[in-house]
Amino acid sequence: MTFWDDTPADGPPTDVTVRFVGIRRDVDEESESPDTFERFVTVSGVPAGAGRLAVTAKVSDIAPGRWDVAAARAEPPTGERWSPVQTERLATTFAPFAHGPAVRLWSWPALVGAGALLALLLQFVLLTFIQGNPAAALGISALACLLGYAGAKVYTVVLNRESFGRILQTGACIQGFLLVAFAVLALGSAVAGLGVGPVLDATTPGLFLGMAVGRPGCFLSGCCAGRATSSRWGLWSSDRSVAIRRVPVQLMEAAAAAVIGAVTLGLFVGLGDMGGGLFVGGLAVYVLARQGLFGLRANPRTARGRALTVGLGLLVLAADFVVVAGMW
Repeated sequence: MTFWDDTPADGPPTDVTVRFVGIRRDVDEESESPDTFERFVTVSGVPAGAGRLAVTAKVSDIAPGRWDVAAARAEPPTGERWSPVQTERLATTFAPFAHGPAVRLWSWPALVGAGALLALLLQFVLLTFIQGNPAAALGISALACLLGYAGAKVYTVVLNRESFGRILQTGACIQGFLLVAFAVLALGSAVAGLGVGPVLDATTPGLFLGMAVGRPGCFLSGCCAGRATSSRWGLWSSDRSVAIRRVPVQLMEAAAAAVIGAVTLGLFVGLGDMGGGLFVGGLAVYVLARQGLFGLRANPRTARGRALTVGLGLLVLAADFVVVAGMW
């Protein structure tokens, strides 16, 4: 069920706690699952002036059937009600498809898939200018994408310290994809005698233009959400639990990827491959942009980790510039 409310027009950020209570209508005496539930959902640091707020509770391990659910703002542990009760009659559904408003789950596979196809197509076109066997590189890249997706899943499980039994339900982190996909691409290119540097450089524009297409899928499906904001530049979106006006950090990352993709495409067309220097430089710039955007996320990670990553990214970018400049 989703509880709807409006944030106050002004004042300091506040914590909002919503109490959900459900009673099953179709009681089965033989069922061992509970016929009632109570769930508290707390949203921390809700800014004033953020507009409409929607808090969704997702309850599992209950008996299937029709449920009468009531929700109201409350303060645990007493559960004292201090807002009008909202009620709704709901039916249980398959857990992966249960979500609140502003979530379009289909958008992630659709846009990420379209981005991957764009990346592979552009890589094939660029490799025709410098390689005698772009089809082989395309096959290796397709395999790298599949293994990269598995790597993204594993990376997310490890990062969030989740059980590997939930690997099918968990998200897919772009860092894990890049680590595995480009390791496979580099190794495969070396084994096939294609030249690792040229293949990586030819892949770089498509990689980032593909990200520019796929990243909005994260915005629409509710992953990697930005923090809540009262700014007029915020967009109403969800983290799959709380829908509110948020910093559209996923769209900002897509814009950064589009710029990197366009610049690296122009450099590749104008100057040709740089022995892998274009790939290293493009990836370093992306890492710097991504670290800058982490601070705008609802889950910003640690400031120390971001500072170390930015420092390393700057060193790699400077070294790459020196090496590439020496080639000319």
